[in-house]
Amino acid sequence: MSTINADPAEIQKFSELAHRWWDPTSEFRPLHEINPLRLEWINQRIPLAGKNIIDVGCGGGILAESMAKKGATVTGIDLSDKALKVADLHSLESGVSVRYKKIPAEEMAEMEAGQFDVVTCMEMLEHVPDPASIIRACTRMVKPGGHVFFSTLNRNVKSYLFAIIGAEYVLQLLPKGTHDYAKFITPAELTQDVRNAGLELHAMRGLSYNPLTKMYSLNNDTSVNYMIACTKPA
Repeated sequence: MSTINADPAEIQKFSELAHRWWDPTSEFRPLHEINPLRLEWINQRIPLAGKNIIDVGCGGGILAESMAKKGATVTGIDLSDKALKVADLHSLESGVSVRYKKIPAEEMAEMEAGQFDVVTCMEMLEHVPDPASIIRACTRMVKPGGHVFFSTLNRNVKSYLFAIIGAEYVLQLLPKGTHDYAKFITPAELTQDVRNAGLELHAMRGLSYNPLTKMYSLNNDTSVNYMIACTKPA
């Protein structure tokens, strides 16, 4: 079998925090706060009710569960045992059914190619050695005519100051060492990767944090956090 496209240190980092995943006051507070914005943006582009969806790099299941609450059939995949156990337990407690699997995206793409109406891959590409491989796997998993969503961090001076210095050190919104600036991905690079994988890019949105109001908002500023919406040609 080929080498798994994952950094063991990254998996370990998130595994150590897994028990805090569903605590909205923990290190995962930013995920809880941006999740409604991401969810609504996705749901506006493709109503999720009745859709078969896979969330790649699902972690503790925050986005996966919220999509299931919209009436979707959701699968979440990740490589962290601890995060998946937390996700499973929360699913049982909340009564929101999600299928969770520990499997690399590339392997899942071999097993369930063309099976999903929607593929989401949020805040993951900047944590893997080969993001283009993940993008190709997501493309294989989605049905022709289906939708794929990615979110990641731009690579520039502002994103370094905001996402690392600001978020990890000054405001302490995230644990120190959460991000590696060298792995950040510019919109131009991500656009190239999705097109190389055979996807069509339809929309891009920025996600900004205002430290004064402590609120996140969706806008056209893609200089730090951003999301893209793609489709696979029918």
